[in-house]
Amino acid sequence: MQTAARPPKPPGQGLASTWTQMYPPKPTFTEKDIPDLTDKVFIVTGASSGVGKETARVLYSKNALVYVAVRSQARADRAISDIKASQPASKGRLEFLHLDLADLESVRAAARRFLEQEAKLHVLFNNAAVNALYDTDGSHKTAQGHEIHLGVNVIGPFLFTRLLTPILVATAKAEAPGTVRVVWVSSMGLEATGEKSLGLSLDYLKYWPAVSPLERYGLSKAGNWLHAVEMAQRFKEEGVISMPVNPGHLASELYRDGSCLFRMMLKAFALYPCINGAYTELFAALSPTITNERSGEWSKFLRENLMLKSDKLSNNRASVVPWGRFYPIRRDLLDATRSEAEGGNGHAKKFWDWSEDEVREFL
Repeated sequence: MQTAARPPKPPGQGLASTWTQMYPPKPTFTEKDIPDLTDKVFIVTGASSGVGKETARVLYSKNALVYVAVRSQARADRAISDIKASQPASKGRLEFLHLDLADLESVRAAARRFLEQEAKLHVLFNNAAVNALYDTDGSHKTAQGHEIHLGVNVIGPFLFTRLLTPILVATAKAEAPGTVRVVWVSSMGLEATGEKSLGLSLDYLKYWPAVSPLERYGLSKAGNWLHAVEMAQRFKEEGVISMPVNPGHLASELYRDGSCLFRMMLKAFALYPCINGAYTELFAALSPTITNERSGEWSKFLRENLMLKSDKLSNNRASVVPWGRFYPIRRDLLDATRSEAEGGNGHAKKFWDWSEDEVREFL
């Protein structure tokens, strides 16, 4: 494999952005703000633990049908049992859906099984991810040979979303406007490590061995963001909202492969309960303040609701950040969301098209 040096260090995220995402205000969108979800159908990937499990628990408590999409049936069964025990009054359902994002054949099979069983899908939570801190030598690959972070965190969820897009579009046509959504769980790593003006370029295929596993994770989250903003543009007219989310720094299993010292430092200074991350994802999935007209376009919302008066925010986009609010992303990344005719570089579209080529045989 040809190896290249990684691109120059990206622009700084900025102290204000780092601080507000690391030490956010209290959640304002919680269980009390979520209506009854009877007859609503959700898929939560990675729902056997952590943020995904908490997200599934809240949805189930509101009488939803929730598919717990994970690799291990044993772990799914334990999570389902725990959730049911904690919500005895629920009239909802919890169903296991086998999904291994490290194997695109499994991803295709999972989508087919879901489509055989359901006629609608209201929200897809692309929540699952791997942070392979143990992969210092780069030896861990997916079944199709992709670097583990790129394959599991980016390409797998992309294929799953593409296979489920027809049912999302069909559901959007039959339901109230703005209620059918895809939530792409990104990370603050998008801004900390994302390549200047691109987020994640195809040069990653050559330079990834030169960066640490933690950086690879952050760069993969830039891939999630690119897919989220491009889907917002492609399917806005179809009524499907697409939202990128930083759920926050949480006491989940994401960092389980880090050193004891690394985990102790995170726990002491920067980790929050998983329910807070669930509130962030649920805000993106269910908040009525998010409308189809604003999918992927947040400058007006930011100026009205956060009173950010600067004209520099014109045509800005933002992600949902902890614990369920909007905040603008690193400004240079906006170039990727605009076409060359609009003064950008069109990279989000190019990255989507490349992703389509990578999964074409499984579509």
